[in-house]
Amino acid sequence: MKLLHDKGLLLRCYTQNIDSLETAAGLPKEATVAAHGNFDGAHCVACSRSHPTSHVKAAVDADELCRCIDCGALVKPDIVFYGEDLPPRFFRLLRKDFPKCDLLIVLGTSLLVYPFAGLIHQVDPKVPRLLINRELVGDFDPKGRDGDALYLGDCDAAVATLAALLGWEQDFKDAVAATAAGPGVASEMGEGGGGGDGSVVKAAAAAAAVAGADSIDAAAVGTL
Repeated sequence: MKLLHDKGLLLRCYTQNIDSLETAAGLPKEATVAAHGNFDGAHCVACSRSHPTSHVKAAVDADELCRCIDCGALVKPDIVFYGEDLPPRFFRLLRKDFPKCDLLIVLGTSLLVYPFAGLIHQVDPKVPRLLINRELVGDFDPKGRDGDALYLGDCDAAVATLAALLGWEQDFKDAVAATAAGPGVASEMGEGGGGGDGSVVKAAAAAAAVAGADSIDAAAVGTL
């Protein structure tokens, strides 16, 4: 996603990850929609005052309830719990981004949690969709919707293959190296089994779509 952004092709990255992995990889926050929130901050459930994550961590380390420094009510991380509404930004940008989308990449997801899972239906029927996943999910089917491309296999291997087909192999390696500050980050990229010859052909078709696209809307990133 970071490489697509650097190439000026990424319209937006929609993610269910709550660990801010995309930000850690160098993707600007404005390019990411964290549909289920993240741990970048916290807020009071009563007065909505914002609190730094260090405030929450201090309470956890002390084995105490995290309290608001203003009103004393409970403080929770800025993540969406079951039964809570998704952030308004999710719906606002959804209405703005998906009419512009000319290629939808769905990456590493079960597509089981709604309303996020419904994003794959928000693009125009003529817009190609690329699924990179270990298994078929949603309404993706080898004999289904025209314009769908499937890479069934390891996500890391798939994106490395896609980068190579686009002529971005060195750029991809440089991007991986640049984000390899955390343990295991570099070694995790590009490993695992591929999707077979048919998947590579599909990926090649998707690569051609990427090369000709004005922007890409990535619907899901990371293991969900």
